[in-house]
Amino acid sequence: MSKVTPFLMFNDQLEAAIAFYTATFPGSEIKSVARTGKDGPITSAEFVVGGQSFKGYNGGPYFSFSQGFSLFVDCEDQAEVDTYWDKLIEAGAKPVQCGWITDQFGVTWQIVPRRFMELINDKNSEKVKAVMAAMMTMVKLDVAALERAYNEA
Repeated sequence: MSKVTPFLMFNDQLEAAIAFYTATFPGSEIKSVARTGKDGPITSAEFVVGGQSFKGYNGGPYFSFSQGFSLFVDCEDQAEVDTYWDKLIEAGAKPVQCGWITDQFGVTWQIVPRRFMELINDKNSEKVKAVMAAMMTMVKLDVAALERAYNEA
């Protein structure tokens, strides 16, 4: 177990959230759940999403998520970006901007192609500025458009 584990405090959607997350991201599993009574709702759980361990709790309406915390998804290519984006949209997520999307539970995700990270780490600051400017116009990130901005800078 890691020394630091993200702890997600849901209103009352923990069971639905972990079912969706573990079905959506390979390398996911539910490690343990605690219920209120034998057949009652899940109150807390330990789970893994895409290899990252989490703890979760149904804390009631006092808690909500904000974009100040997001989950970064490292996507190998455009196809993987499209896959996760589409699964989130189909489940009721709301696109934000710049590869950010907020799921039906209020958790914000960054769906980012690895190529974008490579492009913005280039030593040529003009190319980086061009890629960042292109990214700022996007909702879902588009690898081909990002590479075009890089190549034209």
